[in-house]
Amino acid sequence: MVIRNPKNFATRNTRTCKNSSLSVGNGSGFIRIISGKWRGRKLPVKNIEGLRPTTNRIKETVFNWLATNLYQAKCLDVFAGSGGLGLEALSRNAEHVTLLELNTEAAEQIKLNINTLKADNAMVLNTDALTYLSQPGQAFNVTFIDPPFRKKLLNDAISQLEQNGWLSQNALIYVEAEKELSNINVPMHWEMLQEKYAGQVNFRLYQRKEK
Repeated sequence: MVIRNPKNFATRNTRTCKNSSLSVGNGSGFIRIISGKWRGRKLPVKNIEGLRPTTNRIKETVFNWLATNLYQAKCLDVFAGSGGLGLEALSRNAEHVTLLELNTEAAEQIKLNINTLKADNAMVLNTDALTYLSQPGQAFNVTFIDPPFRKKLLNDAISQLEQNGWLSQNALIYVEAEKELSNINVPMHWEMLQEKYAGQVNFRLYQRKEK
């Protein structure tokens, strides 16, 4: 979920969707927490060109898939954008969420929303996701990968997560991509548990198995 940036494309594309979780007014909008301890809370989001939050329709499906696996999970939101996926995970009792976001304005808004929720178990890093993932990492139980569409970032993100130790042994990995992207290169030991389409979006849930 991120933003177009001329210097670095680790940001999400603009996409208009009837069921978008971003409601835009004059210069700003909001996202809504669907369930959990912050159910129904609306959080402001800057109206930044290119911001593409995951829609409420998709988000509800994804978190139904993850329902029994979020309690005390360590989560990573790789292209955080509005922070909608990471904040939803926190609302549903994830132990900790790390959110990576390149756009400074978007990252600062996520921090403000975390402060509004009085959450002390989240960390927002204003950084390029692929650069950050290129270093040795800590293992996360649940990872969200929703890169900007049509920027060829998805396969690199998957590769770096796998190669650099960012995933626990039985990690769950959510992947959101443009519908026409057919060549998603996942490791052989990633099992696809769920797959759906919504409009122009393909979204999947994988689980990392023993090699």
